[in-house]
Amino acid sequence: MDLDVLNMFVIAGGTLAIPILAFVASFLLWPAALIRIYYWYWRRALGMQVRYADYDDSYQFCYSYRGRPGYRPSILMLHGFSAHKDMWLSIVKFLPKNLHLVCVDMPGHEGTTRTALDDYSIMGQAKRIHQFVECIKLNRRPFHLVGTSMGGNVAGVYAAQYPEDVCSLTLICPAGLPSVTDSKFVKMLRELHESERTDKIPLIPSTPEEMADMLKLCSYVRFKVPQQILQGLVDVRIPHNDFYRKLFLEIVDEKSRHSLHENMSKIKVPTQVIWGKQDQVLDVSGADVLASAIPDCHVSILENCGHSVVVERPRKTANLILEFLAMLHSMGNSKKQA
Repeated sequence: MDLDVLNMFVIAGGTLAIPILAFVASFLLWPAALIRIYYWYWRRALGMQVRYADYDDSYQFCYSYRGRPGYRPSILMLHGFSAHKDMWLSIVKFLPKNLHLVCVDMPGHEGTTRTALDDYSIMGQAKRIHQFVECIKLNRRPFHLVGTSMGGNVAGVYAAQYPEDVCSLTLICPAGLPSVTDSKFVKMLRELHESERTDKIPLIPSTPEEMADMLKLCSYVRFKVPQQILQGLVDVRIPHNDFYRKLFLEIVDEKSRHSLHENMSKIKVPTQVIWGKQDQVLDVSGADVLASAIPDCHVSILENCGHSVVVERPRKTANLILEFLAMLHSMGNSKKQA
């Protein structure tokens, strides 16, 4: 082999080896950093831009967005307990780029301000989200509101309390409803309460093993997650676990536990409910509770799906939301013509 050609292969091999070795080192030594880079890259690939909005010079909201307000309603997405705005990326991937999307970090989460004196009850969070909406002037026109789990509880209360802001609503496995049938998670909480082991909340893992158990609890689909990634997921969360415990106790307190149930009769906008049939965190029977109380309610139950609908069935969820919005748009046009 010609010496110049040999040198070229050596140089090329060395050039490729550097990023490969860097990736392997990050995977083994700094999995938390790799997870952050992963979300950063995914946001860039999907065209989501991160911005901050200040309220009253003392509070800051962090959010990501894509597109601009147009003739179709903007979409505001509220994530669940201990998650962040990037959890919606799996769904954003399947939504048209000309839709105006806004994903906000909920109060105290990720890049949004966290204060010891803030009101983290469901009503308190709904008020904070209203402040965010006013900050970015999202309510110049009524928008479509989407929420999952804790975020679904907040979204439902928001639609009830600020009806002029919202034109339609999607609730994905929302919290805030009384249990017709106790889920596995509710039974676990009851056992922990009776044994006075309130420090072991299943949704607040502090070891890779507890993280694996949480993923099994939240998902019907069994994801094979490497130990290093589990460790990275735990490392990202551990600095926030004290806050998560405080927040969890706040939202399961009598003041917030059934907030959605107490407000659902005030929801007047067309509402879509999406629920995983095998949800072990919040029982699927909650869908019937909402359907019986909200006049214009459309329910979709997803087979072979757990609580993490957004992660387990992102394409299906995105399509259901788009079909719901298209149906409302078509109905709106029919009324205008009539």
